[in-house]
Amino acid sequence: MLYIGVMSGTSLDGLDIALVEQGEHTQLLAYHYQALPDSLRDRLLALCSSGADELARAAIAEQQWAELVAEGVHSLLAEQNLTHQAVRAIGSHGQTVRHEPARGFTIQLSNAALLAELTGITVVADFRRRDVAAGGQGAPLVPAFHEALFASPESARAILNVGGFSNLSLLETGKPARGFDCGPGNVLMDAWIHHYSGQSYDRDGAWAASGQVQEPLLHALLGDPFFQTTGPKSTGRELFNLPWLMQQLDTQPGYQPADVQATLLELTATSIAASLRQAQPHCSELLVCGGGAHNKALIGRLQALLSPVKVSRTDDHGVPADWVEAMAFAWLAHCCLNNIPGNRPEVTGARGLRVLGAIYPA
Repeated sequence: MLYIGVMSGTSLDGLDIALVEQGEHTQLLAYHYQALPDSLRDRLLALCSSGADELARAAIAEQQWAELVAEGVHSLLAEQNLTHQAVRAIGSHGQTVRHEPARGFTIQLSNAALLAELTGITVVADFRRRDVAAGGQGAPLVPAFHEALFASPESARAILNVGGFSNLSLLETGKPARGFDCGPGNVLMDAWIHHYSGQSYDRDGAWAASGQVQEPLLHALLGDPFFQTTGPKSTGRELFNLPWLMQQLDTQPGYQPADVQATLLELTATSIAASLRQAQPHCSELLVCGGGAHNKALIGRLQALLSPVKVSRTDDHGVPADWVEAMAFAWLAHCCLNNIPGNRPEVTGARGLRVLGAIYPA
């Protein structure tokens, strides 16, 4: 059966739309990237913190988001000479604007009803809230999919997704999949380079590579209580954001901008490496996916910090790094429609296995 998975991450750069064939195995057939207009990105980013008239602004933003997804879905289907009847369902993650499981809620904007109306395809959305309702973090949700896709009987393997935030899935033969958020992935590096130069991201980590890591600043950043906790845990822009960084810099003024970027990259690499060594000390292989897989400076630091662990991209195992998460939500839609639990209590801390997602029929 054919499914479409839609992922819009915390980096807010665009929509990843994957066409997946789901049988005994999950196979990526095609994909489409839909850039997020600056105006919509700004609206969604503004909703990540409190402000006036939030309900109306959120409703308008998710309507525009759904219209953009529908445009991308139609483009993908046209590119593949498929009609909407060929697709069983769309798995839509939505755009996270608030994630506060400690307060009992997580919010992803998607307007799944409108998306079903515009595409003529059943939509499965709102995957995280059932896990939160069961006492879980609602994140990360990808370890179960990573287990289905990448589990190896020969080795203890970890899957690292580096988007706005970084998360690990820990896979070992005979044990349930485990996983958790490590901390910032690209979010602080993206915020700092945009603040300083207006660029959306640091290509290949080149700006970071031009600077020097500042140990006092790194020590201060790693002093945040989040890094002292173990899983289940998740995080988001509610904690790690530009104001958080600026507050840290205010206490230690005078750093060169490139040195700040270098230190932020080291923060991402160090928090990932420390998390993996603590949670899976006998890991032999780390597979990296997400936008951060293209950051050559980051991958280089991970290789250095984790040696002799083999660090490679998921591309080397037949799955393009950019499309793993979108594929995951196609798979979660399949699980929902077939009454298969999609969470892992060992990952999120939920009271048990739960079928995730709400169904909006075509």
